[in-house]
Amino acid sequence: QVQLVESGGGLVQAGGSLRLSCAASSRIFGNYAMGWFRQTPGKEREFVSAISRNGGGTSYTDSVKGRFTISRDNAKNTVSLQMNNLKPEDTAVYYCAAAMLQIATRPREYTYWGQGTQVTVSS
Repeated sequence: QVQLVESGGGLVQAGGSLRLSCAASSRIFGNYAMGWFRQTPGKEREFVSAISRNGGGTSYTDSVKGRFTISRDNAKNTVSLQMNNLKPEDTAVYYCAAAMLQIATRPREYTYWGQGTQVTVSS
């Protein structure tokens, strides 16, 4: 069982930055690929970014490439998402997730999910 707790969401103006963090309870954190997804009301959960077990591989959805950076610290059981140059269309609830795979980009590949943190970008 892995418990995930996100933090760092909030309200920011367009062009601003936020850093999301996700703390995991598992002592075998390094066995899991980690991902960030986002969801807005009435829409399906959307892949944002993922990082491989050892942090050597990353993946991003096209709309955030060059603006968002995912990283992890396996010694501290944390994964982060640095979000720069935020746009109003980035507004969503952001979820951290863990998958028992090398790396994963589809929601169904993820087993454990956090409760989400709201990110709101004003224009």
